[in-house]
Amino acid sequence: MRVAVFGGSFNPPHIAHVLAVTYVASLGLCERVLVVPVHAHAFDKHLAPFASRLAMCREAMGFIPGVEISDIEASLTPPNYTLHMLQALAERHPGWKLRLVVGADVLVESHKWHAWDAVCALAPPIVLGRVGYARADAPPAVLPDVSSTRIRELLASHEPQAAEQLSWLLPRSVRDAISREGLYR
Repeated sequence: MRVAVFGGSFNPPHIAHVLAVTYVASLGLCERVLVVPVHAHAFDKHLAPFASRLAMCREAMGFIPGVEISDIEASLTPPNYTLHMLQALAERHPGWKLRLVVGADVLVESHKWHAWDAVCALAPPIVLGRVGYARADAPPAVLPDVSSTRIRELLASHEPQAAEQLSWLLPRSVRDAISREGLYR
């Protein structure tokens, strides 16, 4: 089975994440898109609780046909590197042919990744173009310029327009979960 793996912090999952998995699922490059929230970030970034991010991913993307949300990172020993997660998936599912879904912005920062060449050998990347990251070695932009960092800024903001902007950037189910759990305040 061909499986596209879309990992990330998903802190929180936003509309560009939803668009990315929908786009990859529709391309016919794989039978399944596996969304994998990181358990503990390799660079010690502060994250909302894993269980909350996992649940928000399930609410935001779990309804899309061919998309599955995985908690495999919770079973891995930190630091959580993409390579280790891919190796664990390959070991548990030897029949899977893995591809790693990344945005074009990752190509600029691949030198910061742990064993990027080994990652590419194990799961050749499916690169998605992003607004603001035009490159000759990347496809045209299909993803809007949305970042979890900006969303967290808006969530912490008391500006009147923040709520309206968030209504366009976050799936309703994610906005509801953030409000219910008091995240990112």
